[in-house]
Amino acid sequence: MRRIKDSSFRLWFFCIVLITASSVALIKTPPAYAYGRIVVLYAAASPILKELGVGNKVVGITRTDKTFDDAVKLGSHLKPNLELINALRPDLIVAGSVRAFPREMAERVKADVFYYDPGSLEDILVKITDLGRLLGKKQEASVLVKRLREKLSLVTALSKTPSVIYEISSNSLRVAGSRSIITSIIEAAGGVNAVKVQKKHVLLSPEKVLELNPDFYIYQVGPMNRNPEPPLKRPFFRSLHSKVVEVPELKFARPGINAFEAVIDLNKIFRGEDNE
Repeated sequence: MRRIKDSSFRLWFFCIVLITASSVALIKTPPAYAYGRIVVLYAAASPILKELGVGNKVVGITRTDKTFDDAVKLGSHLKPNLELINALRPDLIVAGSVRAFPREMAERVKADVFYYDPGSLEDILVKITDLGRLLGKKQEASVLVKRLREKLSLVTALSKTPSVIYEISSNSLRVAGSRSIITSIIEAAGGVNAVKVQKKHVLLSPEKVLELNPDFYIYQVGPMNRNPEPPLKRPFFRSLHSKVVEVPELKFARPGINAFEAVIDLNKIFRGEDNE
């Protein structure tokens, strides 16, 4: 009877060890060599991968991505060509938000998916660290994070905190809300977003803009705001007293390495050192 109990115990212990080992294996981060073919479906992440030294592994990108010349164009980040993606046989896909590349879409490709959707400058640094760990590039990621933090140290303190409204699109006037990366850039530069709505993009009436009366009205020019009429030439903004500044969308609105340079530029604008 003693022998049976000992045998049962050994069998139970062996099963526990086996289950535990299997669980650890499931959550273990794959080694760097496991990812030899990468598809990037969010252009903001591409410069990071280039900085980490894995650009030679990128086989597919979106049509607006200018980072890798030899990669295949796969459509937009919202409507990627899944057949073409599968034809490239990637083992890792770097996507934007879950909304842009939902789980059901991810299940149609035979690759791991890393979601890159930072909402702040600090989130960008966290994502860089995560990518470095995932791709076996921890040291490169650490160097990049340090460099970007040092860039923020170049911001000059302001005597006054300027309020800002940031125009995303002049059509059906859309502006940056408090959940936009723009808000993080504004705050790091020493300002404050006058729009407090907990959304990335907010529909705002011209009357509300005049009511908020921000110190700066910044409007971007790029894919989301092509050839906008300068705000002060718009009939409903004739009484706007804000300083109006034009900025490039791809530097300010993409949540990537560029956002840290945007902070420095915006800080200069706040100090009156812009070229206008």
